Amino acid sequence: MANRRDSRIEPSFEGSPRAKSSDGFSVSEEDRVVPANRKSAAKRKSAKAKSRGRGRDRSQRGLFSIFGRLLYWCFVFCIWGGIAVAGVVVYYGAKMPAATTWSIPDRAPNIKIVSVDGQLIANRGMSGGEAVGLNEMSPYIPEAVVAIEDRRFYSHFGIDPIGLTRAMVTNVLGGHFSQGGSTLTQQLAKNLFLTPDRTLERKVQEVLLALWLEHKHSKDQILEMYLNRVYFGSGAYGVEAASRRYFGKSARDVTLSEAALLAGLLKAPSRLSPARDPKAAEERAQLVLAAMREEGKIGDKEYKMALSAPATRSPSYWTGSENYVADTVMEELPDLIGDVRGDIVIDTTVDLTLQKLAEQSIRRLIDESGRKLNVTQGALVSIDDSGAVRAMVGGYDYSTSQFDRASEARRQPGSAFKPFVYMAALEAGRTPDSVRNDAPIRIGKWTPENYGGKYYGKVTLATALAKSLNSVAAQLTMEVGPDAVVEAAHRMGIQSDLQSNTSIALGTSEVTPLELTAAYVPFANGGYKPDIHFIQRVTTASGKVLYENNGGSAPRVLKADIVGMMNSMMTGTVEVGTAKKAAFNWPSAGKTGTSQNSRDAWFVGYTANLTTGVWFGNDDGSPMKKVTGGALPAQAWHEFMVAAHEGLPVRPLPGTWKSTPPDTVVPDELPSADNSQPAPPAPVGQSSPVAQAPARQARPAQTVDADGFDMPSDGGTTASVGHPVPPGDVGGPKKRRQTSILDILSGG
Repeated sequence: MANRRDSRIEPSFEGSPRAKSSDGFSVSEEDRVVPANRKSAAKRKSAKAKSRGRGRDRSQRGLFSIFGRLLYWCFVFCIWGGIAVAGVVVYYGAKMPAATTWSIPDRAPNIKIVSVDGQLIANRGMSGGEAVGLNEMSPYIPEAVVAIEDRRFYSHFGIDPIGLTRAMVTNVLGGHFSQGGSTLTQQLAKNLFLTPDRTLERKVQEVLLALWLEHKHSKDQILEMYLNRVYFGSGAYGVEAASRRYFGKSARDVTLSEAALLAGLLKAPSRLSPARDPKAAEERAQLVLAAMREEGKIGDKEYKMALSAPATRSPSYWTGSENYVADTVMEELPDLIGDVRGDIVIDTTVDLTLQKLAEQSIRRLIDESGRKLNVTQGALVSIDDSGAVRAMVGGYDYSTSQFDRASEARRQPGSAFKPFVYMAALEAGRTPDSVRNDAPIRIGKWTPENYGGKYYGKVTLATALAKSLNSVAAQLTMEVGPDAVVEAAHRMGIQSDLQSNTSIALGTSEVTPLELTAAYVPFANGGYKPDIHFIQRVTTASGKVLYENNGGSAPRVLKADIVGMMNSMMTGTVEVGTAKKAAFNWPSAGKTGTSQNSRDAWFVGYTANLTTGVWFGNDDGSPMKKVTGGALPAQAWHEFMVAAHEGLPVRPLPGTWKSTPPDTVVPDELPSADNSQPAPPAPVGQSSPVAQAPARQARPAQTVDADGFDMPSDGGTTASVGHPVPPGDVGGPKKRRQTSILDILSGG
């Protein structure tokens, strides 16, 4: 049995969990003593160490693997991104014309407008100024622009990667767009060839064009083109236009502080314009000066001097009434020469000295009396006998309102329209000695009243015109008919539509100061209607004449004897009538006018040299405080005409008329104004065209400032107080009136 049991004992192998001793006993691993445990612990430590090493190796290999994958995919992304960018560039580039056809477009032509003596009035057109070479302009200008807009302009190749990266980082960190990465070359490319749209297509094309510009032109050429074309705000394109507009000087004479202001405008021309925000413009200019010092363009001394003497804008541009003339010239130019294809010079008829005198007079009177009399606007037009406009002021201040009240605003002329009524009566056979009964009359539902309700009984037409008697003017209109008055006014130069009704006698149809003044010119030049013009000559920059006004023949619109009678009567207005404040040491004549409630006050007067019309009022049509044509308008006219005639030899007014002695008066029967009673008899006068100056007749000793007139109130039954105006349909059908300044201001 024992042998059989021993024979069942299997041999022991190293490493087995159990082993037999030599005597046959089985021993487990747990039964072993200390030496065996030490050996096992050492093995375990070694295994752990190997495991930790293998973990570190795996961790390091994993980290390197992540970075490797990241680099790999970045590389792949860059490749595909580059392909995509190249595809976009090729796509948008293919949409552009072939590079062989690219060329710098012609610079927008400049229109230089000068006075009759060659002084600059304005530069107009898309450029607004002449091109100035880089070596001609003040050196501070290009230095300031480069310092603030593109510091690496002379080192980059049209695109500035450093500047672009900096701008991108700044914009991302700031969370909004605050910096642009475009170079001056890119900006020029955009200005020359592209629209301002912020699209991917435009940006790609801008880059391509910038590279082309850098290849074709030198840095100085690019900078010169940029400065002569870039927008500087307030309508000024190019550095020359901006210099004249803001400082009243050429770009050649710009100082350091002025150059800094100009360069500062390029970031936001409209917002930073000193016309809109002088403080913002100056703060930006200080940043430009700091950039110039940082770039070494100026030293500390120059920097401090520029800060202590900031740029001051020229007041002449912002308040210059000559810009009203320039606007009118620009409107007339296309009809004379068509499209402007190159720089041109326009010689106007305007005398800049007279223009300034007119402006000063209008502004001074409004400054002194505007608040007290509720007057905010004025206009003046002066025309010589040939029809040349010598001065035109369209308002108090061009900078605050470019609306030209001289040529565009239609207002009621009041009694300033009466000369055409009397002219029509004289042409129908009346004379200055014809007599009418100045008394209350009624025409339909209209009862025209004299100013103040005062009547003079039997008066001559000369006296009636000097006193501006409304009842007599209404009677004459009824006698000759409203159509005759309208025809006479249009023949003399009024262009606006006139309502053919009885109330036209008192100037209820609206006209502009320019056309009303022009219609008085035939009285001053002997009966001829000249072509009213502002432009004398148009030439190219090289001197080639494109247009020239040679005068031509002016048609006669008024007979010499009528001219003599009208001048005799209207002389009384200045000598002893409603315009005594206008009189000066020259033979002169004219007529005052005041519309309803002193909404408009006029005086149009003339000598043998000049015909000048003056208007005062408010754009909104609000009444002035008892301002009549014999007040502010007559004063402004006097100041202007005295200065305009200084040093000139005295000339008499054309035509003469000799009054018939009272004992030769022959009564004539004329229909009355209201067809209810016969009109008073009137003497038959004579006319004699004598070349010499007339011997002036005695004028009425007592006169009144009777420009105003009364009318029925809105209800049509009660006369209102002040200077009301008859309703437009009195005496005839109402016609559609022309657009007036009130319509423009109210949006009607």
